[in-house]
Amino acid sequence: MEWVLAEALLGQSRDPRALLGTLCRGEASAERVEALHFLLQRLEDEAARGGGGDALPETAREVAAGYLVPLLRRLRARPAGAPASAPAPAPAARPRRRLLRAAGAALRACARLAGGPPLAAALAEEALGDLLAGADGGAEAAVEVLAAVAPCLRPREDGPLLQRVAEAALGLALAGAADGEAAALAAGRLLPALGRAGGAALRAVWAGLVAPSGPDPRVGPRLQVLSALAERLLPAPGDGDGDGDGDGEGEAGPDARRCARFWRAVQAGLADAGDALTRKRARYLLQRAAEVSAEQGGPCTCGSSSGEANGPSLFWWSEEKKDELLKFWENYILIMETLEGNQIHVIKPVLPKLNSLFDSAVSEETGRWLLHPSWHLCVYKRMLESENKVLAKEGVSHFLQLYEGKALPLSPEISEFIIGPLMDALSESALYGRSPGQQMGSGSPLGLKLQSFLAAYVSLLPEELKGSFLLKFIQKMSSRHWCAVPILFLSKALASVPRCKALGPEGLLALRGVLQCTMATHQILLRGAAQCHLLHAAMNLVHAEEVSLSDISAFLTSLRQEESLGRGTSLWTELCDWLRANESSFGRPSACGSVGLQETCSLNAYVKSLVQEFLTSPAWETGENCRMPGWTDAKLVALMVLLAVDVDGRKTQHSERQRTQNVLRLFLDPLLDALTKLGSNAYLPLRKTDRSLQALLALLRTCPPRGALAPDDAVPPLLQDLVMSAAESISAFLLRRLTLNELSTVADLDRCQLYLQVFAELASLPGARGERGSPVLRIISPLRDASLRHLQDADSGLVPTLGRQVQRAVSMAALAAVCEVCEALGQTPELQRGPPDAGPTDRLLAALPLNQRLQKPQPEEQSSLLEESPSSPGWGRVAAQYIHDQWACLSLLLKKHPALPPASEGAAPDPVPPAVRTPERTLRAALAALTVLPSDRVVPVFRCMKLLVPQLLATSESICIEAFDVAWKIISTLSNTQLVFWPNLKAFVQFVFDTQVLTIAAKIKGQAYLKIKEIMHEMMDMSAVKTGVFNALVVHCCQAWLVPAPDGSQGSFSNAASYSELVLEACVFGPVFRRDQRLIQDVQTFVENLGHDCAANVVIENTKREDHYVRVCAVKFLCLLDASRVSHKAFVEDLAIKLLEKEALVSSSRTRCYVNSQQHRVKNRVWQVLLVLFPRFDQDFLNRIIDKILQAGFTNSQASIKYYIEWMIILILHKFPQFLPKFWDCFSCGEENLKTSICTFLSVLSHWDIITQNLTEKTLALRQALVVALQWGFSHNFSVRLYALVALHKVWGLCQAQHLGELDALAAVIESSLSQVESAPGAGNAKKNWQRIQDHFFFASFHPLRDYCLETIFHILPRLAGLVEDEWIAIDKFAKFTDLPSGAGAPRYLSTTQLRELRPGDWAQQDAGARCGDTDQQSEWTDVQKKILPWRHAAPDADLELAFQDRAARLGKAISRLIVVASLIDKPTNLGGLCRTCEAFGAAALVVSSLQCVSDKQFQQLSVSAEQWLPLVEVKPPQLAGYLRQKQAEGYTVIGVEQTARSTALAQYCFPERTLLLLGNEREGIPAGLIQQLDVCVEIPQLGVTRSLNVHVSGALLVWEYVRQQLRRRGGAQA
Repeated sequence: MEWVLAEALLGQSRDPRALLGTLCRGEASAERVEALHFLLQRLEDEAARGGGGDALPETAREVAAGYLVPLLRRLRARPAGAPASAPAPAPAARPRRRLLRAAGAALRACARLAGGPPLAAALAEEALGDLLAGADGGAEAAVEVLAAVAPCLRPREDGPLLQRVAEAALGLALAGAADGEAAALAAGRLLPALGRAGGAALRAVWAGLVAPSGPDPRVGPRLQVLSALAERLLPAPGDGDGDGDGDGEGEAGPDARRCARFWRAVQAGLADAGDALTRKRARYLLQRAAEVSAEQGGPCTCGSSSGEANGPSLFWWSEEKKDELLKFWENYILIMETLEGNQIHVIKPVLPKLNSLFDSAVSEETGRWLLHPSWHLCVYKRMLESENKVLAKEGVSHFLQLYEGKALPLSPEISEFIIGPLMDALSESALYGRSPGQQMGSGSPLGLKLQSFLAAYVSLLPEELKGSFLLKFIQKMSSRHWCAVPILFLSKALASVPRCKALGPEGLLALRGVLQCTMATHQILLRGAAQCHLLHAAMNLVHAEEVSLSDISAFLTSLRQEESLGRGTSLWTELCDWLRANESSFGRPSACGSVGLQETCSLNAYVKSLVQEFLTSPAWETGENCRMPGWTDAKLVALMVLLAVDVDGRKTQHSERQRTQNVLRLFLDPLLDALTKLGSNAYLPLRKTDRSLQALLALLRTCPPRGALAPDDAVPPLLQDLVMSAAESISAFLLRRLTLNELSTVADLDRCQLYLQVFAELASLPGARGERGSPVLRIISPLRDASLRHLQDADSGLVPTLGRQVQRAVSMAALAAVCEVCEALGQTPELQRGPPDAGPTDRLLAALPLNQRLQKPQPEEQSSLLEESPSSPGWGRVAAQYIHDQWACLSLLLKKHPALPPASEGAAPDPVPPAVRTPERTLRAALAALTVLPSDRVVPVFRCMKLLVPQLLATSESICIEAFDVAWKIISTLSNTQLVFWPNLKAFVQFVFDTQVLTIAAKIKGQAYLKIKEIMHEMMDMSAVKTGVFNALVVHCCQAWLVPAPDGSQGSFSNAASYSELVLEACVFGPVFRRDQRLIQDVQTFVENLGHDCAANVVIENTKREDHYVRVCAVKFLCLLDASRVSHKAFVEDLAIKLLEKEALVSSSRTRCYVNSQQHRVKNRVWQVLLVLFPRFDQDFLNRIIDKILQAGFTNSQASIKYYIEWMIILILHKFPQFLPKFWDCFSCGEENLKTSICTFLSVLSHWDIITQNLTEKTLALRQALVVALQWGFSHNFSVRLYALVALHKVWGLCQAQHLGELDALAAVIESSLSQVESAPGAGNAKKNWQRIQDHFFFASFHPLRDYCLETIFHILPRLAGLVEDEWIAIDKFAKFTDLPSGAGAPRYLSTTQLRELRPGDWAQQDAGARCGDTDQQSEWTDVQKKILPWRHAAPDADLELAFQDRAARLGKAISRLIVVASLIDKPTNLGGLCRTCEAFGAAALVVSSLQCVSDKQFQQLSVSAEQWLPLVEVKPPQLAGYLRQKQAEGYTVIGVEQTARSTALAQYCFPERTLLLLGNEREGIPAGLIQQLDVCVEIPQLGVTRSLNVHVSGALLVWEYVRQQLRRRGGAQA
């Protein structure tokens, strides 16, 4: 077309000067300048042939100097986007670029025509100046000028200029996105032009590309430049070996293959997860390098960037290894290309090729790397950083299996990869899920692979490298906050590393950092298990000679003893053995401490010095106003003392009591000495007394053993004896400090809590309870009296100074502690002295106003308050604690005085306190207290409300409802924290669901009754978020209703009937959890299955908060019911009816009941409970529900539900044969109504031997069964026939076994039917299914009577029926749940048959299952699925003329001249499919009626983001006629896809390059008016009956035919 235009111009006039002058006049436009360019090209060709005359060079110079150069200057000075008020407005961005491109091309033609390099040099100098000056908007124009004139410069004479231009262009190109279009122009046009010039310019570009870069080089722009210069930087065939060195220099030109930095840039691009274009360029460079090496044939080697002489090469080539190397790089590029698809079903078959890459990269002779392992790691980095989590998991799993069965050479890059990208990927919790079919609690496959991998990898490392690798590994673990699951499995993997001396003090410090990371999770069991594994890792990996006992003890203090390191556990025993084995090897402490600690070498000496130093108070810590020390040191002392005692005890075979006592005294003599002086020496430093009591409390709390050590442990009684020897002194000290005004500051309130904790702990010791004269018990009365006196003095009107207010708070706290201790010991605050009148405590509490506030000190005293330590509680916290203590005392007072009737007139005043006499006022005060108390201080108030509400519910219902509301609001707003939420929830449940409260509310049936039920349902809803809430409610109610209380009172079972909804919902409880919640539950089950091997299972109390325990509790409750008791029998029958109603309601729901849905699970649970209740059903009750049970058999249910229904029917017919007529009636319905549901009743027939056991006359029943089975054996439905034949086979076998001659008349028909199915020819599906259904567990192994047990109902049958593992309740959970006893009438727990050994598998699904597993057996596929990559056949950015038209062109796509017009199409699905087709085949544009269609979801589902890479044009249908005329004027041929009288067959039509394809409407096709504008109509030949194709399909066929013809033309032209 361009040539035709130039010829037409020359045909008008043969004078070039006149023609050029004409084109240079007028307003500059892209079309005018392009015409000028075409004409100059034509003149240039004519000049090359010797024509054109001598004036042509001068004319070209005039055009360049007089027109083009000024035009380019104007374009440089007027950037795109200039304001509209500018005198010469700049053209729009796209036309401006087109104009720049045309002007530059014309300028290049002028330079060649002029024949003078000085013109090109002058233009280049000017443009380079503009480029370096950085003028706004001038960079693009300057680059265009330089790209135009660079080919005209002389390499030798203009070498310095070319070098400066190359350096500036490279700097601009590497700036990337910072300079936008100018950078892209420099990389895409200017640098390739300079590269073609060769010489100094190419060397300058190459030197800049391989120069050392900063810490964060931009790999994208660098690869853009490299791919644009690939043909110049890689040697051409026939160039020889080239002598380019590592820097790429030499006479033959640079050879990028020999440069390590080139390959590092390629590798960085391959692994770039954020930029697909960068990855594409990297693959292109790698492919071109391999192709060049294969074509050239010479040897080539590039060493590693690390500079190792014997290190593996980043790239090498040898003619002898050509085939192997070609296969290696082809497989490598195939893998990297396949990863771009991001589809696991496409990628997984390719992964075996990655194994072959490792085999090819390792020398069989030397065992060393032939190719650098960083190439393989690029593949893994790409997978691990994928947004597809399934692909990331596959990548992690594949890498962790590298060392299984193969020994790869070591490489620093692999270690760096493990510590970097691999550990980053391992932080994703979703990776640790179970594989399909794997049992719950069996452990994460990836976690087990990680464990094996780390152990194998560390074992391969040299001893000198193990320490540094493990240290970096642990430091990486401590550098971030991990979720519970990843940190658990990483810790377990670290613990599995074989013993080695790898870690020193720095390693122990890093492990402490990891321990702090584990504390961030709320999953206590997982947190504790992780700590156990980390301690195991420390014992395995620490080099004892490099660490000191002080380092070890500091590490041990980071463990939470209540979660992991409990005394008596297996972990404690292992730690003791480790300390004993390494006791003589520990090094000296690194820190400078006391001389004693520095010189210690044995554990005993270290612990003794540790105790002495702990009790020694520095001079600066003395004084009465010093703060109380923290608890860390005290816990450390207690831990090390007990460890040392147990280590010493393990040195002898038999533990000697006297030896243990001596060792204890050795360690504790300084402590006991300090404790015995507490009562007599008033001048002991306060810091020392604090530490002594802290150590005492820590010892008493740490000493009690857990696990197997508990019964024979001699240490606790010996420690208690030693403590009791100092009890007199301690008691005197506590009494003095708490009563003699010695506590006077806010900081002293912390000491008050310490003293009261010591008091409570000593009072709970067995020695303190032995006699009434115990020193601890003797101080109760003086402490109580002194506290009462202080509280009474405070009300005497004295000025509330800080000291008085602190003492008042101390007195109230002491009084509350006395009440709690006495309640625990079963005594009253009066210690049972005197007559039962109101004692001093009662009188004081009666006199105190409820919720009495603790006033702030006077202003002049508050300065001392403000000077207190920031760790001291604020005064609001102190005041809240004061109110809390009041209610703690009041709760004991209310327990002591039960509710009394009002006193009659004239009677003597009753000594009962007003708080008891006026419960309504007390309850209102409790409500007021709840509004001011923090959430962790409300438990005493709940306890008081529990005692008050039963007295008021019948008379003052409104205030009781208010109490329920306020209490529930507090609970519902609490976070799920272990120390606050659960104690509050327990107290709340005991208050609201108290037996008396429930009884009264049910009796009056008022608003309180409804409120209680409302709270009940809200607690069920809360359990979906906070697992365990409903558990607390169900356990409490079941215990209260059935189990006798500790005081001997019987439970109120009448409440069970009134609140039967609770039991009903408990029977079917269990929400469907999210995937992350299921993962947590699965991992917790895995940890629990470790048993005593994981100390966390022993130390942490099993709270039984799993959702399974709700149903376990409900089932055990129902098993305790006695059917002989009328109330129990009525409750069971009412519950069974409600269960059947719930099942019917779920079945009638419109919600689809798919497998493992919530509806499926509820129905499954209903039938499980009905099976448990069945032994309590009598015939009368079954008469009421038998129709409902049989009707359930007709519903279309999942397999598991059908099994339960069939089992229930079998049990009913076995126990009560009277219901057989109703059963036969089930076969009387028409087949259309039954369909496959009749299989349920035919399955019952297959167990006819069980059903007929209780029949005296079996012949009639057998005959009826045979007739029914035969009848349904001729059904047209295959499944029905199959079930009928199974039943026929079973019943006929029973008849033959009993030798019933009466049925011989049916023998011929039966034998014929059975023999026909048995002898079916071939191996078709009919015979296979017949064999499978006979082997199915329900017909082959299941026995309805012998298998009737809880394990079959709740675990075996759900497992065999294919239910999700969440529905399998392990039978040991019934045994572990001890909150309710096991009833005598409960079904057996364990199954005694072979059913428990069977594997799951439904006969109807085994065909599919057998076929889908074959793919994993093949090690490497011969052929794999591979997506088409449009850039594969050409370099990215090669089509420079279209490189910046749109986003698609930026990817280097080849854009055709095809326009598809779809403005007549209405449906978004057709438009989305066309968009995807047009993008895939490189159409120039898709025309639609509205651009809003891209936001349609149906469009997006079909287009799969193709609209982002394809130009879309909006043309409304009324505008189509004008649009078609415009395109015809531009040279397009308008082709309509329509069947007309003159249409051409598609196979016979030859598409022109410029084609516009018009598609018609889905229903009406192309309107008649538009058909007249078409140049041609093309139709698709059809051979079928249907007269038309879908418009999307038609369009796709024509688009492909166009592309096919264009490809053939290009192929022919190239040939």
